[in-house]
Amino acid sequence: MSYKVFIDGKAGTAGLELSMLLRDRDDISILEIDEENRKNLDAKLKLVNDSDLTFLCLPDTAAREIADAAPKDARIIDTSTAHRTSEGWTYGMPEIGFREEIKTASRVANPGCHATGFIMAVRPLVECGLASADDPFTATSLTGYSGGGKQMISEYENPKRDLKLDSPAQYALTQQHKHLPEMKKYGMVSKEPFFMPVVSDYYRGMSTSVPVFGSQGTKTIFDVFKEYYSGEKLVTVQMAEGPRIYANEMAGGNAVKIYIYGNDNRTVINVCFDNLGKGAAGAAVQNMNIMLGIDELKGLVKK
Repeated sequence: MSYKVFIDGKAGTAGLELSMLLRDRDDISILEIDEENRKNLDAKLKLVNDSDLTFLCLPDTAAREIADAAPKDARIIDTSTAHRTSEGWTYGMPEIGFREEIKTASRVANPGCHATGFIMAVRPLVECGLASADDPFTATSLTGYSGGGKQMISEYENPKRDLKLDSPAQYALTQQHKHLPEMKKYGMVSKEPFFMPVVSDYYRGMSTSVPVFGSQGTKTIFDVFKEYYSGEKLVTVQMAEGPRIYANEMAGGNAVKIYIYGNDNRTVINVCFDNLGKGAAGAAVQNMNIMLGIDELKGLVKK
């Protein structure tokens, strides 16, 4: 069976990655919009109606506009921040218990990249009683510069760029990062975490680290995570063995590797994945597969 999909915002970073993941699929045909109609709401709505599923790879305001105007039964996956905590939208992370909801949903909000790492690290702790929802969580998340979109990519790849870009840069210094609401809601915590995102001079890949204080012990946390994600074909849980964890280890794939390391009093949960894969387009394709009843991993690279 063949399905028609429409990517609204195909020229953006997430849209381009989506197009690449879908272009060779024998079960998917991508509906194209004329360049002159790229911002024409009526023309876009016609393609939404003609498609089996639409991806929104747009700024938040534009995503809200077309989602509000589209028929209620039109299947939409929004990759923007606009609807991640909105009523009537299903959060697109099957690994934390939303798989059955995604199957029947007409509106799915694709998770944010940093939020994916935090939630996958924290939710099992709270859900399984190894931490309290009221605990003050912190997270440091390192990303490649592709996470900043076309403008940041151009800035980093400019041969005459500022020498400061040779070094890692912490950002969102006011603790107001746009992923914080979904991190709180789907991490099942009562307060937004202290969050320290860092962008560095490599193209893609993400490493999110969450420290855990207490007497649970690293081995206990490892056992809980191993059980929690058992059966998830895109998720591997392991004790960290080498001297380093590299943030681009999972670049180019759609899988997640969760490292557990530390001692009896201090444990770190490190979630490695591709910010353009499981952190964006790969997750969107996974959600599309679930919504259309296709093999969940079809077209995805497990690295």
